[in-house]
Amino acid sequence: MNTSVPSSLTLDGAFMIQQLRQLGEVGADREAGGRTRIALTDDERAGRDLVVRWMRELDLDVRIDRIGNIFGTLRSDSDDGRQRPLMMGSHIDTVKNAGALDGCYGVLAGLAVVRAFRQAGIGPQRSITIGVFTNEEGIRYQPDMMGSLVYAGGLSVDAALNTIGIDGTRLGDELVRIGYAGDLEPRAIAPHEYLELHIEQGPILEAENIRIGVVENLQGISWQQITVQGNANHAGTTPTRLRHDAGWAAAAVSTFLRELAVTAGTTLATIGMLRIEPNVINVIPRKAVFTVDLRDPDEQRLQDAERRLAEFLEEVAEKEGVKITTERLVRFEPVVFDAELADAIEASAERMGFTHRRMTSGAGHDAQMIARIAPAAMIFVPSRGGISHNPREHTDDDQLIDGANVLLDVVLQRLAAK
Repeated sequence: MNTSVPSSLTLDGAFMIQQLRQLGEVGADREAGGRTRIALTDDERAGRDLVVRWMRELDLDVRIDRIGNIFGTLRSDSDDGRQRPLMMGSHIDTVKNAGALDGCYGVLAGLAVVRAFRQAGIGPQRSITIGVFTNEEGIRYQPDMMGSLVYAGGLSVDAALNTIGIDGTRLGDELVRIGYAGDLEPRAIAPHEYLELHIEQGPILEAENIRIGVVENLQGISWQQITVQGNANHAGTTPTRLRHDAGWAAAAVSTFLRELAVTAGTTLATIGMLRIEPNVINVIPRKAVFTVDLRDPDEQRLQDAERRLAEFLEEVAEKEGVKITTERLVRFEPVVFDAELADAIEASAERMGFTHRRMTSGAGHDAQMIARIAPAAMIFVPSRGGISHNPREHTDDDQLIDGANVLLDVVLQRLAAK
């Protein structure tokens, strides 16, 4: 096979779009809209089966590791089994009633890059691997980005396999059930470099009429579950001064977090889940359980937000006479991506005549985990209205194809550089 890589290969963008739509039909809900492929469910298994079939149609070497990550490799002629591949990838699991692009775009654009090599009859100078990482969304099993976290050595395989989901299932048992409990040790296929193409999931690129986002860093994430224990009592007979209202405490924390975010500027704060007991209109809540999602691209500011929240919880507990306990669910420090790869992405966008800008990712991605073990960077394309995790998630086909062509160009340049 010819291994002299030309300055450009032809990427079949129309075929990539067709595959995105086909994968988007897996788990589709005609009534609610969107599609739901929660990690390791039957629908996600069907999505995995489809992607693996497409990998094999490209004659890739398909391997599955113990946490269920899927790797499809186009081997170079010089690969002696020890060569580290250039890796692209993302995930195909979704939130409930999701769009068709989050994660899937990065996987299928990677396959489109490999297809360009196959259709040209050209072998890469370095092996190319497409990674599909398990449980990126963290909906059923926490933490999120679990597959790439295990792969990068941040969580042991056994701990991940023993994770109990919100439905009471054990992750390892579900991997076996759906047929994706592989035998490959995580990181047995270690990347030389890692690139992830993704929709922005935010409004910046569209608002500024920018075609390509060069992602140079990613926010730190802090997730906590907070439990407030108060006393239930009659809503009509209990004076305010004698109440121990768990619902009021939760509301006070919500107000505090909004003020914290507004004054801090870069910190984001969200209460995404909230459960009140007994949840009756005329009873003072005895218990409130809620989550807090804090994010900031600066580690010191993120720590400051955590500290201020902890101090406020103490104040609320004393003022209302309630007991407040916290449980840390997820904690990831901010990530700065590889400067050389970010420069390469910017140079490719410039060379291809696309408007571009440097930016921070507000969402977590598998790339932030891979950055622990290899140079990594991300490419963003616009999201209409900044909407994601929603059936209305949309990026125009030509924008998706442009992003994939930038990815291909960066791959060609990195392969030439070796």
